[in-house]
Amino acid sequence: MDALPALIKRDRLIIGLGLALTGAIAWWYTIYEARRMDVTGVCACAGMKMGGPELESWSAASLVPLFLMWAIMMVAMMLPSAAPMILTFAAVARNRRRASRPYVPVAVFAAGYVAIWCGFSITAALGQWLLHRLALLSPTMVSSSALLGGLLLLAAGVFQFTPLKRSCLTHCRAPLEFIMTRWREGRRGAFAMGVEHGAFCTGCCWALMALLFVLGVMNILWIAALTILVALEKMLPRAKWLSTATGVLLVCWGAWVLAGGAGSDGIAGARQ
Repeated sequence: MDALPALIKRDRLIIGLGLALTGAIAWWYTIYEARRMDVTGVCACAGMKMGGPELESWSAASLVPLFLMWAIMMVAMMLPSAAPMILTFAAVARNRRRASRPYVPVAVFAAGYVAIWCGFSITAALGQWLLHRLALLSPTMVSSSALLGGLLLLAAGVFQFTPLKRSCLTHCRAPLEFIMTRWREGRRGAFAMGVEHGAFCTGCCWALMALLFVLGVMNILWIAALTILVALEKMLPRAKWLSTATGVLLVCWGAWVLAGGAGSDGIAGARQ
């Protein structure tokens, strides 16, 4: 019995290190792409110029590397805030194994979570491809339209006050309650649980992720700021004030941009 706490601590450490390593690799790739973009204007995974009407058009085949770029970036951004839920699932599965009950490796649950964000990445890649085609992105993948940027900011701000946002955030902030009330047996069940948690997470954060089109899809500071905001919303106790403050800030920012505060060249022009 004395060895049990040490075993639990070791397993938690191994899973935590695995999550940290996965996140570190995703962040390394994201930073690498961002730096390459700053120097050459070329996306390494895609081998193509990124954004802007003056640059070459993208073929339909470009959607594949764009999807990979978004998928890896979403892992980098969302894995930190998903860690408490993944570790909670691992703890419950470990207890079931110790009691000789059916259990499933935590990787199956995590795979379901990542699958949902891969689905979001498909949508984001399609959106970026379309915005490029419509000449609404600058060469640095920043919105070149004040109307587009302002509407995205305004929509993200308003969404912070919606019942959907509050409901999804509530589910994301209660890992043990989610696991205990939605437990399903078997690998399919664990994968479905991961998908369901990913759906709540996506429902909570999709509007914030769309803001990447406002100040740069590969802007590392913007990516890091959104990552921290999402993590704080989920992890801080009684963090309703943070969501409210973020919503007010985004609504005011969006109104300012739509009113012409960003200049005639839109968000891209305001940053130069």
